[in-house]
Amino acid sequence: QVQVVESGGGLVQAGGSLRLSCTASGLRFDQFAMGWFRQAPGKEREGVSYINWSGQSLYYADSVKGRFTISRDNRKNTLYLQMNRLKTEDTAMYYCAASLLYPLRVGRDTHWGQGTQVTVSS
Repeated sequence: QVQVVESGGGLVQAGGSLRLSCTASGLRFDQFAMGWFRQAPGKEREGVSYINWSGQSLYYADSVKGRFTISRDNRKNTLYLQMNRLKTEDTAMYYCAASLLYPLRVGRDTHWGQGTQVTVSS
């Protein structure tokens, strides 16, 4: 059974930083593309950043380019998202996702975590 678990969310002031982590089990982590999505109240889930199985292909949404950095450690089955210069509009539930497809998408072929809340105050 695939399990995806996020951690690292919290409350931070605008301009601050957070690092999200995600561990995945029940799958061959080094064969899966991984990614972060977020969903704010009343909005659709959107892709934030993706990384392919080797870490050589990266994607960032325009809204986070230059501020967020995605990385992975295949030895530890762990995905990271370093978020710097956070803005109030980054407030959302952040979800970790795993898929054999790249880029990732919201669909049946994607495994999801339960989410971790990120709140950025002004």
